[in-house]
Amino acid sequence: MDGNRRVVVTGLGVVSPVGSDMDTAWKNLTAGYNGIGPITYFDTTDYKAKLGAQVMGFDPMAYMDRSEMLRSDRFAQYAMGAAVQAVEESGVIGTLPPDRVAVYFGSGIGGLNTVSAEIGKLQSRGPHRVSPLCVPMMIANMAAGMIAIRYNCQGAALPAVTACASGSNAIGEALRAIRHGYADAVITGGAEASIVPVGIAGFINMKALSVAEDPDAASLPFDERRGGFVIGEGAAALVLEEYEHAVARGAKIYGEVCGYGSTCDAHHITAPHPEAEGGARAMVQALEEAGYDGTQRVYVNAHGTGTPLNDVGETLAIKKALGQERAYQALVSSTKSMTGHMLGAAGAIEAIVCLKVLETGIVPPTINLRQPDPKCDLNYVPNSAVEAEVDLCLSNSLGFGGHNACLAFRKV
Repeated sequence: MDGNRRVVVTGLGVVSPVGSDMDTAWKNLTAGYNGIGPITYFDTTDYKAKLGAQVMGFDPMAYMDRSEMLRSDRFAQYAMGAAVQAVEESGVIGTLPPDRVAVYFGSGIGGLNTVSAEIGKLQSRGPHRVSPLCVPMMIANMAAGMIAIRYNCQGAALPAVTACASGSNAIGEALRAIRHGYADAVITGGAEASIVPVGIAGFINMKALSVAEDPDAASLPFDERRGGFVIGEGAAALVLEEYEHAVARGAKIYGEVCGYGSTCDAHHITAPHPEAEGGARAMVQALEEAGYDGTQRVYVNAHGTGTPLNDVGETLAIKKALGQERAYQALVSSTKSMTGHMLGAAGAIEAIVCLKVLETGIVPPTINLRQPDPKCDLNYVPNSAVEAEVDLCLSNSLGFGGHNACLAFRKV
């Protein structure tokens, strides 16, 4: 296993606050559509943060039968919706032996809806009322397990659980599995459904969430008015495939996954390293694998959460990784300004954004960037999409616990 096999993307799927199919989501992202609004899942009267980026209009029964839906948490339902879209588009199932197809699907938290509901039953009605499905519905590996069962994927079925980097780490580890010959195709991505009372309360009390009441003044990456992230949810899925196999069967190829970096700050459970060393190293690793030599035109889909420390630190990381001059030449945007922070799904949908940038030559904006922070001085594509020829796309994910992941993509 020489590790030199090329890996491409042959299928995409999205369930998100800006649309639950690929065409709708991409149209809205390039149009600068804001998927943030009042939380409607529960009464937020006693909560300081009242906004979220909810998935609207998603019907899980379009992707699973009623009995399967009732046995699964919302995060797994989102995962199945995105995975079915990606797999059906790819057409890879049936072209390989089952043991050569794997599933690497991330989630930062897993079945928080289930945990919250079942603890409520335990406290109000006693232990005998807790569902026998509580454990399989709440565990974070269940999205990967359910997808594997659906498509008889008998290779590895693994979650990545690295907070906000989960989706990116899942894709990166899937890349390595194919590159080194452990699989020929992997269904990968991430899912999250954490707009739940305990989740919102926890993020509020650690002062991570924006408490703005205006959706257009809430998720503000790189803006000096920013005051925290807006929680989002959903899922995104990609089918990764060994290049020669994809070509031989005539598959549509969105692009090549050509680099991956994964590091840890080893600094603090929530705060990023003040010198952005870990984030910069992850980017450098991905750039080196991609063969970056300074001549390529670069787009960076930034982690860009809109928290005071993250945005300054990530700007510094980009400068360290690309070099000051080339960092100023790069296009950088945060689609979290529209989707909110989808936590374990964020890296997956942002990887898809990178692939669509390569395909279409359109770079989505950072919306509502009205008062740029002087410490965040790169070209963040403010407010409106731009047309640009891009050679290399990077997707950054920086998670609690100091987890940093960077993915690199290029055209085939």
